[in-house]
Amino acid sequence: MKISVISVYIWSMLFKDIIGQEEVKKRLVHSVQENRVSHAQLFLGAEGAGALPLALAYTQYILCKTRRGGEACGLCASCIKCGKLVHPDVHFVYPIAIKKGDVEKSTDVAPEWREAFLGNPYLNLPDWFSHLDAENKQPIIGVEESGEILRKLSLTTYEGEFKVMIIWMPEKMNAAAANKLLKILEEPPDKTLFILVSENEEALLRTIYSRTQLIKVNRLSDEEIKKALTENNQLSATDAARIAYLADGNYNAAIKLTRENIEENSHLIKFREWMRMVFKADVVSILSWVEEIANSKVGRENQKAFLLYGLNILRECLVGMYGDKKLMRVDGEELDFVQKLSTRLDGTLCKQLSDELNEAIIHIERNGSGKLIFTDLSLKCMRIAKQNAPPQPSPQGRA
Repeated sequence: MKISVISVYIWSMLFKDIIGQEEVKKRLVHSVQENRVSHAQLFLGAEGAGALPLALAYTQYILCKTRRGGEACGLCASCIKCGKLVHPDVHFVYPIAIKKGDVEKSTDVAPEWREAFLGNPYLNLPDWFSHLDAENKQPIIGVEESGEILRKLSLTTYEGEFKVMIIWMPEKMNAAAANKLLKILEEPPDKTLFILVSENEEALLRTIYSRTQLIKVNRLSDEEIKKALTENNQLSATDAARIAYLADGNYNAAIKLTRENIEENSHLIKFREWMRMVFKADVVSILSWVEEIANSKVGRENQKAFLLYGLNILRECLVGMYGDKKLMRVDGEELDFVQKLSTRLDGTLCKQLSDELNEAIIHIERNGSGKLIFTDLSLKCMRIAKQNAPPQPSPQGRA
């Protein structure tokens, strides 16, 4: 699999560079053209859907001096500065690992932020903290940040019509910081635009949520990710389709899976082996299997992709058992495995196994020990299978 460096975003952030989200783009363009730009907006979307780069493209379009219909020109001084994240009227707030006297505000690590974002506009919070070498620290937007926001917005604009404050991951804002921000969200200075970019609506303070206009950024389709991978990374249609399926609407995950060069059918083989061991309660084999998958060379994204693949297989089993078989997205060896695995499953068992896989994904994302996570997951799944599975033959298949 040939990998190329993703560099399309380095010098501009145009709507055309954002994967999918065509309806949202039209809505944002119309709001500018009709002079109906809301002063506080919440871009809400799952990881890898593109909410953050979309917010940047929107900002660049608003500040562009020579817009061309539904797109910024990409060539004026304002566009170039936006693309480099150095426009004096565009301010960023993002979670940091606070270190008194060293790092207390976003601006203290602004060069690192520019480097991380321009390297991957679809980055997630673990990517950002890995870039800071702060994986084990608590991400937070502290009260000092609110004071800095108020100070910046008290200044007059330098070049553009608007001052834009982009707050990434506002759900990481502590109560003190959020409370200081509420008043300015309700009564912002003239020509001030707040864009909050969040992945978790439930973790966002209701008082913040209620003061913003919601812009929903939907998950990407497999076809949209496949198209982006073939165009930006020179992948074959087959490789791109496989990675898009594993990425499950998350382009950030797709990028990482591309870079890690997953072998054909590797997840099918591993998941099939694992399920066989789980249903046979083969503890000795499982411990050996855990050593292999928890190896640092496998990588967290590959471990997460394996679990996502397992969730997809369980969903296919449910579709095959209770839904329209025409909606199934597997064939060949995968279809054969799904059919055999389904003989040991029912709706309750699928849900219980899926819940355990989802919990393991959360622990992987939080940088937990892969060995502990997969050992615990395997033992729990063995217990679930033993207590609930129908007494039929173990699923078989050649690896």
